[in-house]
Amino acid sequence: MQLILLVSGLILIAAGLGWRWLARIPFGHLPGDIHIVRQGFSFHFPIVTCIVISIALSILIWLLRR
Repeated sequence: MQLILLVSGLILIAAGLGWRWLARIPFGHLPGDIHIVRQGFSFHFPIVTCIVISIALSILIWLLRR
């Protein structure tokens, strides 16, 4: 449990320090993300981004539990 908290904290610190460069990563604008724009209406559902983040977190958790 302590290892997970430590690693999570380090990841958050790294993300905070690298926020400027993280904005350049196209998450939320990947091919397959749904974006519908109509007059007076806008809908954005980043399905592919959610799947990519889920897979990355699953692999990270799997590696930490080994």
